[in-house]
Amino acid sequence: MTIVERKGLGHPDTLADHLAERLSRAYSRYTLDRFGAILHHNFDKLALLGGACEVRYGGGRMTAPIRVLVNGRAAWMCGGETIPVKELVEAEVRAFFADRLPEVANHLDIVFNITSNSSPGAVVTDKGVPDRVRWFSPRSIGDLRERHVRLSNDTSLGTGWAPENVFESFVRELVNHFSGRSQFTLAHPWCGSDVKLMGYWDGELADVVLCVPQKSRYVHSRTAYLRNLEVVREECYRLATARMSEADLRFRLNARDVPERDELYLTHTGSSIESGDEGVVGRGNRVNGLITPLRPMNLEGANGKNPVYHVGKLYNIAAQRLAQRLFEETGDHAEVHFVSLTGQRLDQPWRVLVRLSLDNADVDKVQAVVTDALSEFPALTDELVQSGIELS
Repeated sequence: MTIVERKGLGHPDTLADHLAERLSRAYSRYTLDRFGAILHHNFDKLALLGGACEVRYGGGRMTAPIRVLVNGRAAWMCGGETIPVKELVEAEVRAFFADRLPEVANHLDIVFNITSNSSPGAVVTDKGVPDRVRWFSPRSIGDLRERHVRLSNDTSLGTGWAPENVFESFVRELVNHFSGRSQFTLAHPWCGSDVKLMGYWDGELADVVLCVPQKSRYVHSRTAYLRNLEVVREECYRLATARMSEADLRFRLNARDVPERDELYLTHTGSSIESGDEGVVGRGNRVNGLITPLRPMNLEGANGKNPVYHVGKLYNIAAQRLAQRLFEETGDHAEVHFVSLTGQRLDQPWRVLVRLSLDNADVDKVQAVVTDALSEFPALTDELVQSGIELS
């Protein structure tokens, strides 16, 4: 039995996740280029507070801005040189919304809650200032402890599993198809991006609840809205027939609609962030892009975390990749859990739990694959910052 959820690119929680990660990568690249190291930061508590909007057939307008609460910490200086944190963040926020939801790009209220406060544990004595207080105000990159050895920032858990079943893969594909840039959305500009899917599959019946918004300036009547909804339904069955031909398929679309009262999932921007909904980092899709309550998973918000030593990001990515690698090696289901111990070496987790459905697995071979995966953290940081890894 499978229950799976996915939130699309315009869902407020996905917006918060992706914006937080964009800020982390921009800050990382700036400090790496300027100082030769990624300075301490975290933007993983970012939140979006929905604005207000007036929606009409054939049009609409924002009547109150979206508030972007940039919560977190970052080093504002290094070696006496100021880092333009606010300017960097504001430019990235505005560029993000200009690309993702252009209708709200000029309706943003950006609130900066970024401190450089030190972490707990800095006890002042007669011997002087503890090193820890310099983590967010380094005299030079020599004050960064991780330059010598990478230590886990927290006691936390990273989880991964493989493989996906056919329904889970279909759910990701379907949501991406309606919420991202696809042939369908290019041909149907009324299709909004705040798509959300909840699905159930028992091996025979695939029962899907799908919400797909429409953008009001392209929809001039109730009749047009309902006609577009049928286009979405037909596209669902077309894709499902190609991917899950043996399943009994059922789709429920925009279940809260009450057409006779003109209560419809009709939006100005294509996202509910325009009208009171909120988005918070960590409430959306997991690192593998899905929300799967019947599978092992944890509640870490990976997006926006420091890519050098934050285990809530690195361990989840590493565990997912290792599970996929073990599946490819064995051909059977693999489940991986990395448990960190704060202050201990990043590449030496406190506990490593590997579960395989294969009874006669080669333990030495599995151990070698695990050891190899744990050696990849420096390269994983580089990949996160430079080429980018899609998280959620």
